[in-house]
Amino acid sequence: MVKIVFIEHSGDEHPVEVTPGGTLMEAAIDNAVPGIDADCGGCCSCATCHVFVEEQWLNKLAPMGPNEEAMLSLSPDRKENSRLSCQVPIVDALDGIVVKMPEFQY
Repeated sequence: MVKIVFIEHSGDEHPVEVTPGGTLMEAAIDNAVPGIDADCGGCCSCATCHVFVEEQWLNKLAPMGPNEEAMLSLSPDRKENSRLSCQVPIVDALDGIVVKMPEFQY
């Protein structure tokens, strides 16, 4: 199992444990984590699953693809550590990852 901590903009924490193989977005949706809208269902076409990945985890993620880059370029809340949770596969190396959510999903 992989432990993930989702932190809402308000500071409320939502720890979940999931089996590797899905995405951060699926982990949030499957565990009713508020703040991840996922309007497109994980197709990388809406950016409503935007998260901020804690710095120490960034080097463990697969590189951002061009579609993810394009979608994030539309977000007014984008930061250096922004990712779309639908594009982050859950692997064993992410056990303990912490991600924060912006105040709004666009």
